[in-house]
Amino acid sequence: MTADTAAPTASAPAGNLVRTGGPKEDSAWLEHVLGWTLVVVVAMFVTQVGWF
Repeated sequence: MTADTAAPTASAPAGNLVRTGGPKEDSAWLEHVLGWTLVVVVAMFVTQVGWF
């Protein structure tokens, strides 16, 4: 990346940045629930497969 391509994003205020489609900032509980659900699913999978 050159300085010319980085300049427009470096000078943009934080409120004007493009979002990537992730959860909103006020949904921390949703991230926690989905994270722990993933942990439980992976633990169930590992238990059924018999790895560890």
